[in-house]
Amino acid sequence: MRTQVAIIGAGPAGLTLGRLLETAGIDAVIIEQRSADYVLGRIRAGVLEQSSVDLLRRMGVNQRMDAEGIVHDGVELSFDGDMLRIDFNELIGRRVMVYGQTEVTRDLMDARTASGAKSIYEASDVQIHDFAGETPRVSFTKDGQTHQINCDFVAGCDGFHGVSRASVPDQAISVFERVYPFGWLGVLVDQPPVAEELIYAHHERGFALCSMRSHSRSRYYVQVGATEKAQDWSDEMFWDELRARLNPNIAESLKTGPSIEKSIAPLRSFVAEPLRFGRLFLAGDAAHIVPPTGAKGLNMAIHDVMELATALNEFYGERSKAGIDAYSGKVIENTWRTERFSWWMTQLLHTFPDSGDFGRRIQRADFDYLGASRIAQQSLAENYTGFRP
Repeated sequence: MRTQVAIIGAGPAGLTLGRLLETAGIDAVIIEQRSADYVLGRIRAGVLEQSSVDLLRRMGVNQRMDAEGIVHDGVELSFDGDMLRIDFNELIGRRVMVYGQTEVTRDLMDARTASGAKSIYEASDVQIHDFAGETPRVSFTKDGQTHQINCDFVAGCDGFHGVSRASVPDQAISVFERVYPFGWLGVLVDQPPVAEELIYAHHERGFALCSMRSHSRSRYYVQVGATEKAQDWSDEMFWDELRARLNPNIAESLKTGPSIEKSIAPLRSFVAEPLRFGRLFLAGDAAHIVPPTGAKGLNMAIHDVMELATALNEFYGERSKAGIDAYSGKVIENTWRTERFSWWMTQLLHTFPDSGDFGRRIQRADFDYLGASRIAQQSLAENYTGFRP
């Protein structure tokens, strides 16, 4: 098989890149190790920056998003019950949209199926060959047979544990990582959200987040120790803990119910450098991970593949290598800027085992400064809605 771009991974990064290349007339094949149902079964948050919303509309995969997505003008922050609203629209004239990552993935999958663009699911033993030269290829096994795709470029969009980054020699790549000593225990419930906008809460017992998937389905999180197990938490235990961390008026209005899904997500910050190795590029979670506190992971992936699609379009349309040469530097600059914001949000809102009373007083001072300074609020709003120089 022959294609121009082989895309490893059918998550949002790979599917978005595939759609962008397809609309530019560039042939691409997506290779995914898991089944399509497995990919769609991943429960992920979804707060879309305005630039991400605009891109999905330009790609023509916005019908359900515009019908079902929930536009938010701001977020609420809480510290030991004290509330502070950050009004994005009033501060900087921008908004965000709540629309689940799973739904973005479904829309992109449906568009790809409708167009007839090729995706290969349940491909095992995926390997990337000869990407240092000009004739890379990808091999895999499907239905007991070995297949090979010859291509011009390989886009590694297969996540943190994927084969793409693992294919790079250790001496050619540097990694920077911070693993946090806690995770988020999340519960999905068929109840209306407790508030119209997201609530990020700091409490001495730990962080909590009130989020949503729709007007009738909510997603809630509480900070737990890194070694805890979701099965050790009954629904009743979760709701009691969540109420304890919220403003009393918010806690009183919380509607609970049996959990549809319950899981613990570990938190880490991770950056790989560089992101280009000959004809192989890394994008999305293969290149970087952020704590979910700042709602950045999906948006970073979309930003990466926008840059990569532009670079590849330059290469094929103008026979210019300028874009692919600049790709790694551009993405890394945005990555560290976004990592900083996600780290800051995480530092402000979580309890840390070794921070002590001094650490909590610093967090309180940070919260109070945010409430007193319009400039600080504008900075938060600019970063949360998507800073673009």
